[in-house]
Parts: sequence; C-alpha cells; structure tokens
Amino acid sequence: MMLPRLAGVTAFVFTVLAFAGSTTATSATDVRILPMQFELVKEGPASACGDTCRTFISAVGAITKDTLGDFANFARDRDLTGATLVLDSSGGSVLGTLSLGRNVRRLGVNTTVGKLTRLPVAAGTDRVSLAPRADCESMCAYLLLAGKQRYVPAEAQVLVHEIWLGDRREDATAASYSAEDIVVVQRDIGRLAQYTIEMGGSIDLLETSLRIPPWEPMRRLKPAELRSMGLDTSTGTQSTGSTPVTSQFSPPLPRLPVGERGWMVNEKAGQASLRRQHTLTVEGDEIGSFEITLACAASKNSYELTYRERRRDGERKAEPLKQVEVSVGRRSVMLKVVASEFKQTELASLAKGTIPADVIDALGRNGSRALMVTTTSGNDDYTTTRVGNNGVPQNLPQLAANCGDQQVARAGAHAELAPAKAAEAGLPAAK
Repeated sequence: MMLPRLAGVTAFVFTVLAFAGSTTATSATDVRILPMQFELVKEGPASACGDTCRTFISAVGAITKDTLGDFANFARDRDLTGATLVLDSSGGSVLGTLSLGRNVRRLGVNTTVGKLTRLPVAAGTDRVSLAPRADCESMCAYLLLAGKQRYVPAEAQVLVHEIWLGDRREDATAASYSAEDIVVVQRDIGRLAQYTIEMGGSIDLLETSLRIPPWEPMRRLKPAELRSMGLDTSTGTQSTGSTPVTSQFSPPLPRLPVGERGWMVNEKAGQASLRRQHTLTVEGDEIGSFEITLACAASKNSYELTYRERRRDGERKAEPLKQVEVSVGRRSVMLKVVASEFKQTELASLAKGTIPADVIDALGRNGSRALMVTTTSGNDDYTTTRVGNNGVPQNLPQLAANCGDQQVARAGAHAELAPAKAAEAGLPAAK
C-alpha cells in the first residue's frame, strides 16, 4: 500500500494533565522525549520518484507548552497542503494536541507513523527516505487522527493508555487526589471525546485508552482497531460509531485502605519488613490484588522478596502462575513460585526470591523509579504492573538498619557458640 501524497503540520501545549503509564524504553538522549521539532523535507532519491516525490514534515519528539508556537513559526509563509506529517513521538499534552490536531485538519495535511533518514548529498538537497518502524504513543494517536488521510504501516506501533495528572503518574495508586483534580480529568476526557468525533474517529479509541491505567504497559492497537477507530484510512471502511462493550458482571474486590497505598514498614516479633499492596489489573479490569514484602536476608547485600497474589477466577479464566519476575531499571530477578492453587473462587499464589540490596537502594532514590512485576500464567497469559516507590526513600533506611542489627546479633551468637562447638568436636577452643 503506497502512502497517500499529502501535507502535515504540528502543535502542542503542556498542561497539568497528560497521558500517563509505562512507556517504551528510552534513553536520556532519545529525541522522542525531547520537545517536538519540525522539518520540511522531500522524498528521495529524485531519480527514483521524479515528479511524484512526496513532501514530508518530520515531527519528532514530545509535546510541550512551547510546541504550538514552534509549529506556528515553522508553518509561517509555507504552503503545507498536500504534505505528510511523519510522526515519531512519545506523546505529551492533552490540550496542546487538540489545538494542533485542528490546525492539521484545517491545513489539509496527511499523517503517518515513521522515521525519516536523510540521504547522502549525492541524492539531492534535503532528500530523505521513509522507514516504517516507529512509535506513536499516547496523545500522538490523537494527532495521527487529525490527518486528512491516515496511514499506519504494519511495522509501526500506535500505543495508548489512560489520561492522568502528570505530577502523580509515577505512583498513581499511592497519590492523593482532590475534587478539583477529578474535575480537571473529567473536563479533558469530555474534550477528547468531542475532538475524536469531530475528527471522524470512533469513540472506541478513547474508551480503549481509558481502560489502560498508568501502572500497566501501554496497549498496542491492532490493525483492525486502527481501521475501525479511524486511525488508518488506507484500507477498509472507517467506522464513526462505537462498538458496544459488554462484560460479565463480577463483584468488586475490596479496595486497599488509603493509608496502605505506599510502601510501609511492618514490624512483627522484633523483625521489620517493607510492604506494598497493589491492585492487579488487565487493561484496567481489576482481577485481583498482590502484596510485595521485603525482609532481611542472611546476607547484608540482599533482601528476601515475597510475592503474594489473589486472583479472581471470573470472566478471565485464571490459570496457576508459572513465573514471576521483578525488575528495577534493567536489572531483574526471577522468583520461585512456591504455590499457586485455587481456594474456592480465588487463585492464591506465593513466590519468593532474593534481590540484591543495591537494586532496592536504586528503587529508594528520589526520581522516576519503579519496580515492575511481570507474571506469566500456565496458559502463557501475562500481567505487567508498575509499582511506584512512594514510601521507599522514607522507610528503607529503617529496614536496612534493622537488618544490620539482626546480622550483628547473629554474628555475636555465632561467636559465643563457637567454643562449645569446638569442645563437642574434641578440639581446643579458639583463643
């Protein structure tokens, strides 16, 4: 399928509200997380496409409060009609995207997802090739929707997740929210719904996005969904209606107490541990809950990690767990599944393992750090949950001190027992 020959534009503004969640892995120098930049280029080489070479607008980076002005300056004194806006973006502002999207539609610009690579000078000035492997994440999907014609290559990814308050997305379940916060979220959801219909898309795009909470990975839209939601108009028919969503009723699980939504110190029999509870969801549907406990290990350079899970055996048929993995950054630990069996209507699972102390120390540092929990069931279904570090910087020192005291006590007891052990063995006691 050839990409339609058309034009593109872009503009964004950052607000307190942003789409949140686990994004694809990016490095500190990844241009996709820097403010969005625009460049007008021509397809090449000229010897290959001749008079049919397309005009592209490169749109790489994230939406910020300054992007709308940047785009306005870029578009000034340029006729962008018929160009194609090539998106490679991690998303960003809600309100900025809506403003930008309406400008894109007004200018008659097409949209696609891809990466542009500049060709050698011999191929001609400002000549580029278009590669299909790129990501359009979060609010980028709504900018994609603004194109007069839209095309998503099979190799590209369009990923969506829920709208959230940007300053509380790192640990959404442990944050506090006011009535004013809820008003902000509801207001912008309404604006997104209005925009989606205005652009000729399906409300299913918004409904699907809102089912992915910030602690789950973003959801990749399938080719059939891209077409039915109006994000790809290159083949098939575009749907502007919403497909009814049906689900089997199941009783809600009890909510975690507000005071137990972060990492907390738990003391029992003189031994301290660090505990965190979290809901377990699949595309926003709550299917259970889990608890992670960090306790002292025999070695001062590690902690014992225990994972306990309750999973409801409801509409999504539960299968015993066969694997549990926890990770912080690029370091991960595989836990041993000790038990995973049904108890009445719930699947109860227990997994244990040892995790290096420096990994937990990294979790306790200030900044955007989280512990990822990935489970795999017997039928190869999996869940991935992002657990924030709220409470770790404050409470980890107490756990570390307690573990140090226990190790000193054990060392002292070992020293006292050594002479007796030696006597039992018929050896002279150490002096």
